[in-house]
Amino acid sequence: MRIYIMRHGEAETFASSDAERSLTERGERLSAQMAEQLALQLTTGLDLVWVSPYLRAQQTWQAMASALPEPKRLMDVEEITPYGDAEHVAAYLKAMITIEQPETVLLVSHLPLVGYLTAELVAGMQPPMFITSSIIAIDFLPETDAGEFLWQANPEG
Repeated sequence: MRIYIMRHGEAETFASSDAERSLTERGERLSAQMAEQLALQLTTGLDLVWVSPYLRAQQTWQAMASALPEPKRLMDVEEITPYGDAEHVAAYLKAMITIEQPETVLLVSHLPLVGYLTAELVAGMQPPMFITSSIIAIDFLPETDAGEFLWQANPEG
């Protein structure tokens, strides 16, 4: 199965709280660009999409949704905010994969969680850097609990 981990698009620097920072116009544009790239990689659609409840992650998903197949299940997941615990999120994700057996999962989240989560899923990998709107693909085998890093795509522009 395939797991895609994405960092939200570029966001405004200031808001009344971190959770309320909205995407910039550039963030929306580059997130839509990445959705088009991701759509070319999908052979079976999207089974499960997890999105952080923070505004910039929600807006990233909204900017992407029209270019991607409608997911079978879309969830706002409190645990994938910037300060989420990667070990806990990885365990939760693996449990969901065991139960629901999706072929594809997309997470739209934040630094530093996206880097640490990638390292949790791919043994021996150092947490990679994610620029805004970048996506990493992991081939994950639930039977062996092993993930293999496939690629990282970054927006252009």
